[in-house]
Amino acid sequence: MNVTRGRAAEVLAGNWLGSSTVPSRGLYPHQWSWDSAFIAFGLRHLSPARARRELLTLFSAQWRDGRVPHILFNPDTPPEAYFPGPAFWQAGRTSGLVQPPIHARAVLAVHEAEPDPVFLATLYPKLRAWHEYLRTGRDAGGRGLAAIVHPWESGMDNSPAWDAPLSHVTPSTGFVRRDLEHGEAADRPSDEDYGRYVRLATDYRDSGYRDFGDFVVEDPGFNALLADAELALAEIAEILRLPTAAAAHREAAARVEKALQETLWDNGFFFARDVRTGSLIPEYTCAGLLPLVLPDLAVAPALVAAATGHRFRLGRVHGVPSHDLTAPGFDPGRYWRGPSWFNVGWLVRQGLLRHGEHALAARLRDDLVETAFRTGFAEYVDPLTGAGHGTRSFSWTAALTVDLLA
Repeated sequence: MNVTRGRAAEVLAGNWLGSSTVPSRGLYPHQWSWDSAFIAFGLRHLSPARARRELLTLFSAQWRDGRVPHILFNPDTPPEAYFPGPAFWQAGRTSGLVQPPIHARAVLAVHEAEPDPVFLATLYPKLRAWHEYLRTGRDAGGRGLAAIVHPWESGMDNSPAWDAPLSHVTPSTGFVRRDLEHGEAADRPSDEDYGRYVRLATDYRDSGYRDFGDFVVEDPGFNALLADAELALAEIAEILRLPTAAAAHREAAARVEKALQETLWDNGFFFARDVRTGSLIPEYTCAGLLPLVLPDLAVAPALVAAATGHRFRLGRVHGVPSHDLTAPGFDPGRYWRGPSWFNVGWLVRQGLLRHGEHALAARLRDDLVETAFRTGFAEYVDPLTGAGHGTRSFSWTAALTVDLLA
């Protein structure tokens, strides 16, 4: 275990830029939003100061409307190293999209590792503005759920759940993909899908980052993490001796959780909903398991049953498959269409612990640690064989391994 922790620490040191950590040196040479939050969970055990710096750097790029952009670009990285880069987004040093809001939980964890009231007081109003933006500015369906306007905002970019909402988007052409220079084409999104991503991003940019466009989806994973983030923010408010604010955050969490169950729960699972059509998207993906992180989730027993059933076989495969193992489109190696990702496994383990599933959580933890070390801290793995895919020396894989070993 000491060897595994040491190797993970080396990965994080190698990807550290001085004020933030890149997910990987080649494929992802900038700072990503939810990556940095996951990285902070691990860094807090190695260097709480670095973990604080990671999060403070990210929030230094927060927009005036409260959103936390999904990429903060490193000015020392050549423009041709990544597409779409800052020139595409026309938003200064950031992109205009967001990613799942796990930051409040990360801030709380970093503070608990080494209490720092100034750090907490600095980030609390920023976190509050971030959540307010999501709960109000992104409530496209009027049901109290935050909508994503691009697959990249889910963090699960190439999920089969996005195929139907994307089907009417005309792909862009004429751009150069940089991701294929660092990864196998069979592991990455198709050219047609990538073209749709670029088209959506272009249209959103040209709208001034204000309008809901052709892709408007309520994602169960995103909203479950928002509800949990409000619970974390309530704990932060209590530490800062703001009892009225703490109560408001708990009420906000309860509203999101209620809307989540009333809107996205059907037949024993949580599904994404296409706001434009009003229909649930009948794809069983790992996003539908993330509501397990909510400690008071009434349907948790049924969701655990779904996780351990034939579609995901939790505890009998490596990690948590990103897509239904029985689906015709299941692909064990292609980005979010079947492989297991370490951040999802880590989140599902948190949920299992919160609902008393300690034995299953322990099996998942042991598998995640062993697989991470064996694959050289791969970006994601084949859930059936455990073979590594994507880039190696991936930061959140290393960071969450450190956390699991702590």
